[in-house]
Amino acid sequence: MTARKSGSRLETEIERCRSENQWDKIPELVRQLSAKLISNDDLGELLLGECKLQTYLKENPIKQGASPKGPNPKLVEVRKHLTAALDRGNLKADYLQEASLLMAKLCYVEGEYRDALDHYSRVNLDDMQLVGAPVYRLSMIAEAYATKGLCLEKIPVASPSLSNKNTGSPASNKGVTEREQEIITCYEKSGDIALLYLQEAEKVCLSGIQNRSPKPGPTTQDQELGYFLETGLQRAHVIHFKNGNLTQGVGRFREILRAVETRTTQNLRMTIARQLAEILLRGMCEQSYWSPLEDPPTVSPLDDPTQQGHTLSKNYSISRLIMCENTEEALLLLLISESMANRDAVLSRIPEHNNDRIISLQSASVVYDLLTIALGRRGQYEMLSECLERAMKFAFEEFHLWYQLALSLMAAGKSARAAKVLKECIRLKPNDPTIPLLAVKLCIGPLHWLDEGECFAKMVIDMGEKAAEFRAKGFLAIGLVYSLKATDASLRSTQEDYQRKALGAFQRAQSLSPTDHLAAFYLALQLAVSRQIPEALGYVRQALQLQGDDVHSLHLLALLLSAQKHYHDALNIIEMALSEYPENFNLLYTKVKLEAMCRGPEEALLTCKHMLQIWKSFYNLTNPSDSGRGSSLLDRAIADRRQLNAMTLPDFSDPETVSPTSPSTFSTISSPLSSPSSPVFFCQPPPFPPPKNPSFLPPLLPHIPHPPHIPHPPHIPDPLHVPHPPHVPHPPHVPHPPPAPTKTRTHSFLHATSIAASRVEQALSEVASSLQSSAPKHGPLHPWMTLAQIWLHAAEVYIGMSKPAEASACTQEAANLFPTSHNVLYTKGQIAELRGNIDEAKRWYEEALSINPTHVKTMQRLGLILHQLQRYSLSEKVLRDAVQVNSTAHDVWNSLGEVLQAQGNAAAATECFLTALELEASSPILPFTIIPRAL
Repeated sequence: MTARKSGSRLETEIERCRSENQWDKIPELVRQLSAKLISNDDLGELLLGECKLQTYLKENPIKQGASPKGPNPKLVEVRKHLTAALDRGNLKADYLQEASLLMAKLCYVEGEYRDALDHYSRVNLDDMQLVGAPVYRLSMIAEAYATKGLCLEKIPVASPSLSNKNTGSPASNKGVTEREQEIITCYEKSGDIALLYLQEAEKVCLSGIQNRSPKPGPTTQDQELGYFLETGLQRAHVIHFKNGNLTQGVGRFREILRAVETRTTQNLRMTIARQLAEILLRGMCEQSYWSPLEDPPTVSPLDDPTQQGHTLSKNYSISRLIMCENTEEALLLLLISESMANRDAVLSRIPEHNNDRIISLQSASVVYDLLTIALGRRGQYEMLSECLERAMKFAFEEFHLWYQLALSLMAAGKSARAAKVLKECIRLKPNDPTIPLLAVKLCIGPLHWLDEGECFAKMVIDMGEKAAEFRAKGFLAIGLVYSLKATDASLRSTQEDYQRKALGAFQRAQSLSPTDHLAAFYLALQLAVSRQIPEALGYVRQALQLQGDDVHSLHLLALLLSAQKHYHDALNIIEMALSEYPENFNLLYTKVKLEAMCRGPEEALLTCKHMLQIWKSFYNLTNPSDSGRGSSLLDRAIADRRQLNAMTLPDFSDPETVSPTSPSTFSTISSPLSSPSSPVFFCQPPPFPPPKNPSFLPPLLPHIPHPPHIPHPPHIPDPLHVPHPPHVPHPPHVPHPPPAPTKTRTHSFLHATSIAASRVEQALSEVASSLQSSAPKHGPLHPWMTLAQIWLHAAEVYIGMSKPAEASACTQEAANLFPTSHNVLYTKGQIAELRGNIDEAKRWYEEALSINPTHVKTMQRLGLILHQLQRYSLSEKVLRDAVQVNSTAHDVWNSLGEVLQAQGNAAAATECFLTALELEASSPILPFTIIPRAL
């Protein structure tokens, strides 16, 4: 009885060691077992054979694709033990099956694939009991299925039954299909049983630790998967994808991921999640995607209905999170993978951990690269930058992660941080000219850090021949920096000095890259700003020869023609450019000014109506179909309503307030917030919120003696980010306002075309009403800034038509969005002047200057009002300050001459008038600086 109890205890200990892969203890336990019971010699042979085989595989792991090494003395001993156990026939049925499985495994290791299959044919794997089986036996069965699949792959398809058939016959093809299905079935069963084995093994380890000590024990050791279990878990989906069976491959991925996680499968799950995300992103379109809770769209010939619902492992319950498209599921998988990669990161720099650290870094880098693809598709650059910030723990001396972070920060609009990260990238890769060029792009664009931009540009230039073709870009960049510094300079001598430097840099860039249209274009633009119109025309034509459809070159050509007073030719150029870029608001704003000059204000109003329609279609933010691409709007900072009320609208008609540097956010528009010379002022919010009744643009009815009632402004939508609508045009010259408004020639002309004008205004009113109803409550600012600019352009047209009521309605629409914008206040001052309310106009101009003290048009109008009020000294000071800000504004020179003449200073007045005439002769319809200057 004592011997029987001792034998039972030994068998239990042996089973535990086999389950925990403690093969070093098996020989001693076998010796004790043989001493107790002589009948256990066969079991001892089995255990010794298994022990030596597993030890050999641990010391000589099998590698994917490696050929068998031939007979090995250790394997010869294994065969002797297993043969002895099988030949005597004294083993129990379960142990006999185990011996056959081990012999088949040995045959595979030795390269005897047919012998291995013969052993498997003697053991019906499908009939082996899994429920209640010891943990080690689950591992053996899982390895057996994997080994059988490997053997079937190694042996050619041809068999005696098919040897006399043509390989291309239907029967032969059917045989191939059946063989592939058998292989896939083996791997899938192996994977399912392997997951069950790992779950049960972890459960046994945890229960054993709890039973040994009431105190918290050490963490459980991870079970080693080994070559065969890894093959069973990973080979099935590889074959599916190799055969083009995307449905089955994705389904197999999802089955594995639904299994309850164990410590051993954590790295495997991260790998599979990453691979599935890559398949979803690169191999599946939105139309072919199906949710994990749905049936696949099609059934493959390889689908075996008998295999459905045979998952053996314990799975997670059905999630309440339902993915609607492939990008969502891929993003979820990648975020899980990222969390696991960060949790298991190897950060130690000691030499012993070098290989582990490299593997950890490579795994994390792949995840972050896929996150870049997934989040980039949805425009979620803000979220991407946050993910890459978490990757900085891996990023010591790793250029790729730093560079990815810099690019994501750029895309998310975090320009200042992006510039600092690019400095680190330059340190890590000092010979790459593209990195400082990106930094220059930020510095001369949204940041307007011109000194820093100059340093970055000089880095590229100083690389010399190492920069190769990018050296010309370096001169182009430093030329843009000098050009912007010339615009910002307040002293005439400083402006001229920077203009000379800019011209020299652009000329050098063109000499280094004569086929680059940008070098010729910016050289033409700088010559135009310097009022060298004929020379600028030559270079802009050269730029158009190199790039005939460049929108900025076409725009510059139109402005140059308008500077030569060829307004009809300029309008033709603008219309030709609009045929290629119909949604470019820069071109449309210029078209409004040219049409008002050439064809009359009613044509300009039609263009304003067209702009409103484009705005509605282009920025239809509430359209559900925009959920993918339109979600890029979410990465912009969302201000609250108070910030929107206090946001000033940049002026796009004066060179000192235009944003000359901002790159185009969309292909048709540039951002006005990108230049510090057109700053965004945050002022106190107005004391009372505007009324919330809907507003519309009242139609013009000439026979009505009194202006139509202007309803309350609409409810202000929550702030939205706005692109750089290029430009509020110059207001028409308003003569000194009489005590009461009079009918001008334009007004009389409008009476002759009252029907057309009424139709235009009615259409504008309808568009306005529809816009108010579709305005979203949240989003970026930039569509609303564009909309405000459109209304201000319409107001300018009405002011030129001497229609204060309609101009006031348009201005109020802009004021509803940006009530403290200096542009809005300036336009209100113009309307007050038109109505003869000099004191009210003076108040509006003073308020506009309190927000933007360097707004030249406001300074000029205020100077004229002060002149009318006979406050000559103050008027002269205001106008001289305006000339100091912009020395090429001919209107200001003319007004200054009038003030000086009224003071009796005829000589100085004459000089001012001559300067005004000279500047007016080369003055374009809109300032040249409305064209963005960006790298």
